[in-house]
Amino acid sequence: MRPAELAAIRAGEVDVAFRRWEQPRVRVGTQMRTAVGLVEITSVDRVPVSSLTGADARRAGAASLAALRQGLDRLHPERPVYRIGLRYAGTDPRHTLREAVPDTAEIDAIIAGLDRLDRAAPTGPWTRATLLLIDELPAIRAPDLAQRMGRDTPSFKQNVRKLKERGLTESLDIGYRLSPRGAAVLDHEGHPRTTRDRPAPEPGTPLPHLGAAATRALTTHGVVRLEQVAMLSEGEVRALHGVGPYALRHLRAALDAAGLAYRAEPDASPPAAS
Repeated sequence: MRPAELAAIRAGEVDVAFRRWEQPRVRVGTQMRTAVGLVEITSVDRVPVSSLTGADARRAGAASLAALRQGLDRLHPERPVYRIGLRYAGTDPRHTLREAVPDTAEIDAIIAGLDRLDRAAPTGPWTRATLLLIDELPAIRAPDLAQRMGRDTPSFKQNVRKLKERGLTESLDIGYRLSPRGAAVLDHEGHPRTTRDRPAPEPGTPLPHLGAAATRALTTHGVVRLEQVAMLSEGEVRALHGVGPYALRHLRAALDAAGLAYRAEPDASPPAAS
């Protein structure tokens, strides 16, 4: 699902999706982990295209019934159409897990799990090297990290997902970063970490997930916190290449939640003389 679709599901504005499949690919009750949290499948029904209505289009977030039908006919028009009921089921439990610094007993269990992953890997131990690399190079593209480890990108990403399942890493719009839980594990084992000598990160509220293009556009201009966004006008942010409607909507929501606002737009012209 696209980022805008996920955001609309979380907001309750979209509660169905339509897909052309040979047979259902999801089951009722399944909770999918997405960039906005958990999305639950509430129903899966095969429906004739002729039965679709304007209400269906609105519930799916389509611009119109015609747009919905055109989208379904774009790929594999010979396949049947399924209507999938959706609902936002809450935050991803891994978000809470990665912020929870484990005690000694938990750390021992985490280490035992990492050791099992290392023993099972045909290419040899990888867990600590991956954690240390992400700690050293946060917010770096996965292909670049994979190359540094001598791995192909798909297998590297698969390994990082295993660490994320344990709450040890966090995915960013670009790359990853080590979680407090992951840092506690490395510190417990006494691994040398270059980040210990880094200056503390700039205080403030981190940017929300905006998509890689928008995040790159902002960080290139030195904007990494919401407080820095509030020093710009909305027009200035909109003018950055890569910042589109999805990013603007999420920035606005994040600013509102933090009690911040864009800087007022400069006057387009001086007031007329009296």
